[in-house]
Amino acid sequence: METYDAVLCDLDGVLRHFDHTVQREIEARYGLPLMRTAFDPALIGPATLGLATEQDWIESVIDALGGDEQARRAMAEFVAVPFTVDEQVKTLLSKAKERVPVVLVTNATDTLDEHLERAGLTGFADAVVSSAQVGVAKPDRRIYEIAAERAGAKPTRCLFIDDRPENVTAAQSLGMTAIHYRTPADLTTALT
Repeated sequence: METYDAVLCDLDGVLRHFDHTVQREIEARYGLPLMRTAFDPALIGPATLGLATEQDWIESVIDALGGDEQARRAMAEFVAVPFTVDEQVKTLLSKAKERVPVVLVTNATDTLDEHLERAGLTGFADAVVSSAQVGVAKPDRRIYEIAAERAGAKPTRCLFIDDRPENVTAAQSLGMTAIHYRTPADLTTALT
């Protein structure tokens, strides 16, 4: 089994999961393309780069959805969708932390610290690299370099975990070993 000097792990889609069933139900009930609009790179991009606040992003989505009271209510429900922490992934990362630094690397907005606190993840990782704080987002190579530096490891000695193939490919281009996450079983061998 390969050993690493650090584990770099995505947050959303790996450790934290939103209830997509509830999101689809909100979309259907309001008849609005919430997912497509909310995650349109032109709208979410500035917030994930620290150029706009999460509230600015919310307002931009409301405007794109028509700017009326229905759009405002739909977006309020959408951003309030509950999330859960995958306890199996958390346990695997905790075990890895006994041997090497674990760094969360996430495309996030300015409210990440609040989200980590709500999830019970404040202080869980040895470091957190938030795109909104460092001004670059995955799959930009610089965010991976920042994460490796914060872990005190060379990129070639890092294991990177993400649920998005383009982010995995970007990490591999830096010489990182990267796992395309789909289920906790994807991590079991690499982290134990």
